[in-house]
Amino acid sequence: MSIITLTTDYGLKDHFVGALKGKIFSEYPEASIVDISHHIDPFNTVEASYIISAAYSSFPKGTVHLIGVDMELNKENQHVVMQWNDSYFIAADNGILSMLSQKIVPQKMVAINIHDRLSSEATGMDVFVTVACHIAKGGLLNVIGKEISSIKQITELKAAISEDGNTLKGNVIYIDHFGNVVTNISKRQFMEVARGRPYEIVMKTKNIKTILPNYSAIASSDKYPIKNYEGEKLAIFNEAGFLEIAIFRSNPSKVGSANSLLGLNYRDTVSIQFKD
Repeated sequence: MSIITLTTDYGLKDHFVGALKGKIFSEYPEASIVDISHHIDPFNTVEASYIISAAYSSFPKGTVHLIGVDMELNKENQHVVMQWNDSYFIAADNGILSMLSQKIVPQKMVAINIHDRLSSEATGMDVFVTVACHIAKGGLLNVIGKEISSIKQITELKAAISEDGNTLKGNVIYIDHFGNVVTNISKRQFMEVARGRPYEIVMKTKNIKTILPNYSAIASSDKYPIKNYEGEKLAIFNEAGFLEIAIFRSNPSKVGSANSLLGLNYRDTVSIQFKD
């Protein structure tokens, strides 16, 4: 079984997702297609980068990840394939893959060069489908591209450390279905800077002094039921390894969330200040 995952900003109202799957099955009927997300904000490469970074490790080695966000071929965006941690990622070279390459050096990267082998009416997605099916069938990267040594980076995906080493400054890069706010401050970066020092998470309105191991750890006292802690703000490192600000058991449609109650929006600044 060969798995091809799909991450796009197509939404589900239109025919695009269904047509995309039809093209894959037409070329490779044995493929197993998995939707990661089709609700990436239009052209939001930062959000797409976070979503694929958070999801890829749940799939077996050899999975092909097709990413259709800001993918039109132009003078700034070439089409690339990255073999990384024994998985394959097909995307435009627009920074989407930079969150992955910050963690582990890619095994191989190629610039796709098969565009002139397809019909003159072929779209960028047609190219991606052809490449995805080729790889899923066991095809080599050198057949569909020329090897490259670097890809574009999205600088806003990496939190910055102050010169004195006492502040780790990041930004909101994603807001999930629960209204939880994900930042670009990674657990690894936090551990490197913290060195056991006390700290405080500084936001727009309210600060947090403790990063919890999980959501339910907010219930710090055995004297009260967990329900008493609903609505409390908290911070954790989520499964993807990034600092997340949440409201315990919040319901965005009824009582609000970290996004609405704390006024945290996409690209807003969140900092961690350390004390010696």
